[in-house]
Amino acid sequence: MTAQVSSQASVTVDTVGYEVLVDIRNHIGHLTLNRPAGLNALTLGMVRSLQQQLDAWALDPKIHAVVLRGAGDKAFCAGGDIRSLYDSHLQGDTLHEAFFVEEYALDLTIHHYRKPILALMDGFVLGGGMGLVQGADLRVVTERSRLGMPEVGIGYFPDVGGSYFLPRVPGELGIYLGVSGVQVRAADALYCGLADWYLDSDKLQQLDERLDRLPWHDTPLKDLQGLLAKLGVQQLPEPPLADLRPAIDHFFALPDLPSIIEQLRQVTVADSHEWALKTADLLQTRSPLAMAVTLEMLRRGRHLSLEHCFALELHLDRQWFERGDLIEGVRALLIDKDKNPRWNPPTLEALDAGHVASFFDGFDDHGN
Repeated sequence: MTAQVSSQASVTVDTVGYEVLVDIRNHIGHLTLNRPAGLNALTLGMVRSLQQQLDAWALDPKIHAVVLRGAGDKAFCAGGDIRSLYDSHLQGDTLHEAFFVEEYALDLTIHHYRKPILALMDGFVLGGGMGLVQGADLRVVTERSRLGMPEVGIGYFPDVGGSYFLPRVPGELGIYLGVSGVQVRAADALYCGLADWYLDSDKLQQLDERLDRLPWHDTPLKDLQGLLAKLGVQQLPEPPLADLRPAIDHFFALPDLPSIIEQLRQVTVADSHEWALKTADLLQTRSPLAMAVTLEMLRRGRHLSLEHCFALELHLDRQWFERGDLIEGVRALLIDKDKNPRWNPPTLEALDAGHVASFFDGFDDHGN
């Protein structure tokens, strides 16, 4: 369902050509990312609209909760509008610098929001989309959901708080997800703790109708939880990652990426052999530098506060457009579409550990 701007809505921001739709019904503020043709990818204008509306609703006693969704049935949000950031950098502009600062501030606002946020994660939830939902109180997936942090595939690292929420996924599953960039479906999202509720997509309309009639009590979060308990479930049978968990916990705890790939290629156990070879092949298509920096970032993030994780990501961002592989990854996969990125260095064997460590120079694990 696409929310429309209602006459009741206290629309206090420019909605950027209706790229963010704002509606208020039954004391609930509804925010809809409205770029369905672009899989609801975030622009800086959208980030600013979301921030201003959330700030206003935080102070409005008539608003009890917020619902966040994407227009259309293909994506909640497939990430940031990376093409505009690429163009900005090549033109010598600073859009990319402002974008990350303000995007991370928005994500942090959601993590600390004083009213419950219900995120409807229907369709693709990738990159910047994960940043919007992982701080929400109630994260709902459907059979169409595809969650992931695919940044290493374009020569980047999983940001938007990924250094915080991925290492806190049980065992080494989050390290695997971040370093490989693989996507997961609903059962695995629940198993990993990246979602809270499963709801069939054909019940989303019913959920909206019940939200419009929901009686409010002293604790809005409990009211919302009670409603979801009537329509959805909190776990699904046979999440694929459960069977792979012992192997993932072993391989992705190894000290470095060459060791991980080498041992994956040596697997002979029948039920893990195909997955191991497929994973090793996948890793060797990713940016070696991005994977190595990601591995170090996630392992550091395990011991950092949420705020310090965002500070670490900004520290890396400020270097990445000049020193990282993102520009080449975007060129190869999104601009020229030759799908043949020339990573620098081209292989893990050619990657210098000192070069990887240099990206973390000047960051003292206290957000400085």
